Amino acid sequence: MLSLDNVSVNYGAIEALTGISLHVDKGEVVTLIGANGAGKTTTLRTITGLLQPRDGKISFEGEDIGGRPTHRLVAKGISMAPEGRGVFANLSVRENLQMGAYLKKDKRAIASEMERVFQMFPRLKERESQKAGTLSGGEQQMLAIGRALMSQPRLLLLDEPSLGLAPLVVHTIFEAIDEIKSKGTTILLVEQNAHAALKHSDRAYVLETGRIVMEGSSKQLAVDPRIKEAYLGE
Repeated sequence: MLSLDNVSVNYGAIEALTGISLHVDKGEVVTLIGANGAGKTTTLRTITGLLQPRDGKISFEGEDIGGRPTHRLVAKGISMAPEGRGVFANLSVRENLQMGAYLKKDKRAIASEMERVFQMFPRLKERESQKAGTLSGGEQQMLAIGRALMSQPRLLLLDEPSLGLAPLVVHTIFEAIDEIKSKGTTILLVEQNAHAALKHSDRAYVLETGRIVMEGSSKQLAVDPRIKEAYLGE
């Protein structure tokens, strides 16, 4: 569904990604793990057109999407819940979700998708009239994921969905990721919580200073001594 072939990205004179290649197949959850500054968020921002690659090719469903504006990629079926959540603080929960469906014209489909989000995250239903800025961090993360789902993406990009959240909320978020996958949405997950990321994904890539240094099935990497020492604290 998605492939990056030898993609490099610069921030000015600094090379943020150096010739990375990866792929995500339909129906998979693939995770990128790595330390802060490894290039994980840069990878997602490049896929979504927020950053332009210096070299390499990005393809979605066989089509070269490098350099496409972000809103065109949303129309093609790619959506992202960004790091830091990025909710519209002065809008209500319902209005935030409606913003996620801004390209959709079918009111019945929008209402149906919103109901699906409320079933996945009942807390949002309870707070649908509340301003997003007054929600807890966990509730804002649920809202960011729900908003990304409102465009009915075929590929969902999640950037650090568990960052700064209490363990119980992290559990809820990863349960939602499992449910989203079960409904047929493909997911590329960037996550510092390597333990949870490997438990809830099919395959994984390890990024270090802008390069992919390991890849394999999540089960394999979860028991690899190097991964256990560097990322799992074992």
